[in-house]
Amino acid sequence: MIARKGLKQQSFSLGSFMILFLLWIVLILSAFSVIYVTYDTRVKFNSLENLRREQNQLQVVWGQYLLEESTWASYGRVETLAREKLSMQIPDSEEIIVVTP
Repeated sequence: MIARKGLKQQSFSLGSFMILFLLWIVLILSAFSVIYVTYDTRVKFNSLENLRREQNQLQVVWGQYLLEESTWASYGRVETLAREKLSMQIPDSEEIIVVTP
């Protein structure tokens, strides 16, 4: 057997084995944490995209309601309803009375 100078025989004590074991546990927990965070991020991103899609659909419906409201409140329609259903008419210039304060 040839003896080499400067090399010491290393032995693992119980303390160094425990440290190595704890490092492996931390490494495994860290890996599972990365997996969980990645999964959770994907789930939340999908939820966000669904909410954005719903927001876009609701904005389209809101625009349709605004268009319908402007149609129902147009001056021509109001004037027609006033004439036909309420028998209203535009007064002649002689019938207009201006009240001053």
